[in-house]
Order: sequence, then structure tokens, then C-alpha cells
Amino acid sequence: MERGTKKGELPPGLAELMRRAGEGAPARPVEKWDPPHCGVIDMRIAADGTWFYMGTPITRPALVRLFASVMRREPDGEYVLVTPVEKVGIHVDDAPFLAVEMAVDGEADERRLTFRTNVDDVVTADAEHPIRFAIEPQTLGVKPYVTVRAGLEALLTRALTHDLVDLAQERKGALGLISAGTFFSLPDISEDGAG
Repeated sequence: MERGTKKGELPPGLAELMRRAGEGAPARPVEKWDPPHCGVIDMRIAADGTWFYMGTPITRPALVRLFASVMRREPDGEYVLVTPVEKVGIHVDDAPFLAVEMAVDGEADERRLTFRTNVDDVVTADAEHPIRFAIEPQTLGVKPYVTVRAGLEALLTRALTHDLVDLAQERKGALGLISAGTFFSLPDISEDGAG
């Protein structure tokens, strides 16, 4: 528990992210639904987090949050929107969500990194919601992702990536991040490690 936080009270950073998220679409039990696959629809989530339907951006945030609440990733990697009676495939350019805010509560091994996504999910990085790092082949830049739920990830924005790297620390010879008791190693992007 963070110093100055009473038992049962949220740490200030997490409380602020929850307040900003407001009332998003409620979680749906999509992992329990097994309807027939009805094909693929012309819906796409661009790498910048913009949702498109038939080539037109979806500009209503509430509608985007609703679609996000019924999304899941199938074992074969396909992204689908699912209801109790049907599921349809959609295209995702990179990750389905963007992590747009981060709260850092606590210090050192007690640190908790909590993220708010562009669809108002709030998730703390831990063993069940790991941070993973990918190397962008063209630039050798690091792209961090956090698992939001059931195989769905959020790509951290560039600004959050810089903030995250500033929090890196060395542990047993590896550079990485600690959140909720879990250590997430940064990849080695030196010339010797990039290959």
C-alpha cells in the first residue's frame, strides 16, 4: 500500500485514472460466448487507435467503447466482435487499443504502473496483465504493449513510452520495469543484441 493511503482507498494515481475513465461500457462475458462465425466486416482499427467502418472514421466515443467491450482475440489471432448470437471478424493494424495515460504509484519494488486506454479500460501491469516489448524492425525502436484483457493489448503512446523508459531499473543484470511485484525486461537493442 502506498504511504499516505488508507486501507481500502485507491492510490491517488489510480483513483485519478478511474475518475477520468468515467463510466465506460460494462465488461461483457465474451469469453463465454460461442456463437457461429458470420464472416468478416469492413471494420478496421488503425495503428493510431482510430476505428473505421467502411472506410469512414467512427467519431462517437460511446460507440467505439461499445464495440471494444465485445471484442476478443481468437486462438488463431483473429480479432472478432462477438455477441451471444454471432461473431464477425475485423481488421486491426497493430493493437486494438492505445494506452493514453499512466499512473505511477509507489516506489522501487512496490511500484504499480496503471494505464488508461483510449476506450477507458484501466489496467495495472502485473503477472496477469504483462508489459511486452517489440522491436520495430525499420527503426529498432521499442514498442511497449500492455495486456488489457484476454489477449487484447494496448500499445503505449510515444509519450508514455518515453515515461516508461525513464522508470527502467536494473535487476539481476537486466534492464526493465517493476509493476505489482512483476519484473518486465526491456529488450536488448544494442548492435550485439539486435539480431
